[in-house]
Amino acid sequence: MQELLQYALSGLVTGSIYGLIGVGFVAIYNATGIINFAQGDFAILGAMLAISLVSVAGLPLWLAILLAIALVGLIAGAIERFAIRPAGNNVIRGIVITIGVGIVLQGSMAVIWGTDAFPLPSFSGDAPIRLGGATLPSQAVWILGIAAAVMVALNLFYRYSYLGKLFRASSINPFAAKLIGVRTNTMSSMSFVLSGSLGALAGIIVAPIALTQYNGGLSLGIKGFVACIIGGIGNPVGVAVGGLLLGVLEAFSTGLLSSGYKDAIAFVLLLAFLFFRPEGLFGALKSGRR
Repeated sequence: MQELLQYALSGLVTGSIYGLIGVGFVAIYNATGIINFAQGDFAILGAMLAISLVSVAGLPLWLAILLAIALVGLIAGAIERFAIRPAGNNVIRGIVITIGVGIVLQGSMAVIWGTDAFPLPSFSGDAPIRLGGATLPSQAVWILGIAAAVMVALNLFYRYSYLGKLFRASSINPFAAKLIGVRTNTMSSMSFVLSGSLGALAGIIVAPIALTQYNGGLSLGIKGFVACIIGGIGNPVGVAVGGLLLGVLEAFSTGLLSSGYKDAIAFVLLLAFLFFRPEGLFGALKSGRR
């Protein structure tokens, strides 16, 4: 029972990261209809910047985190302005561009930071937390708490706020949104800034328990995308549930079967949902894109 509890708790922590990466996809999708395959690289870039600001610039951890999140958000906004917007409203072209952006970001990080893996200090020390015979790093509490707060806040934002409805209107029908005065270009830029910031936050909170390396974004991005497909892309709560489900299944398959099945679980779930339930467990938001 202790082993099963350990697998479950570890899976919830990992799944929270997948869910947080996934809501970064939601931020852009709900404003533009584009799936941003550079989302995982935003996470790694945020972690790398925070590590450098702490270890090289000597900034306090909290200030380094805030600056790293802001910088990645600005970089994401610049990517939208100079790479995505010139492509027009063509969603397929925008998706292809994000793949290219991810490759460029990954190559740039390899040039700047090299191929070594780097650590980030834990937010509240390294003392482990024991719960019913299971052991978790103290950073796990931060991961679970931050991920839950962000996902609930985003769900409320898209469902009930005026700005959230503008985001979704820009995605559903950009032409009609323009007719009623919605600045779709502004919505698109804001969605990329939000997505970049969320990605950076995800990379930063996981960095203390997993070394950060320039090429780690691909795996994170894929797992976040699978979480979106499981829960229903466009629905933050669905994505959260999808991430948790994926994380728990990965943890149990690794512990009870073999670590070789870890990535296979994600791809099996991806194919199963695409074939049999493409709208995901919860579907899109009621008035959102389908």
